[in-house]
Amino acid sequence: MRRAARRAVIGSLPNSAGRLDFPREVRLVRRGDFDAVYRAGKRRSNSHFTVFFRANQLPHSRFGFSIKKALGGAVVRNRIRRRVREIVRCHRLEIPAGWDIVIHPKSNVAKGEFAALTADLLQLLRIN
Repeated sequence: MRRAARRAVIGSLPNSAGRLDFPREVRLVRRGDFDAVYRAGKRRSNSHFTVFFRANQLPHSRFGFSIKKALGGAVVRNRIRRRVREIVRCHRLEIPAGWDIVIHPKSNVAKGEFAALTADLLQLLRIN
């Protein structure tokens, strides 16, 4: 009962209520996976992001995020990471399946308008 009351206060839904989550199987976590995307993949970029992608032969796409220290301190980098992860989490089903994707945000992502960032990233992720 206490957990349900806490959820009502913060406004989040439990996973079973149809919430889009970001499970481990859709994340790139190993250095070797990142290296394979950089080595054998292709690159696209715009004013907010650089995206590296490579086919992965899986029924879903996997995502990795790389935020350089040059973008700011830990607080700024974590804010950028949270914003980009939220875009991917909310639009994961719209992104084509079967790709390993590494996203490199640029410095203007920290203060950019969220709707513009979403549109720019989804445009880059329309992989054919």
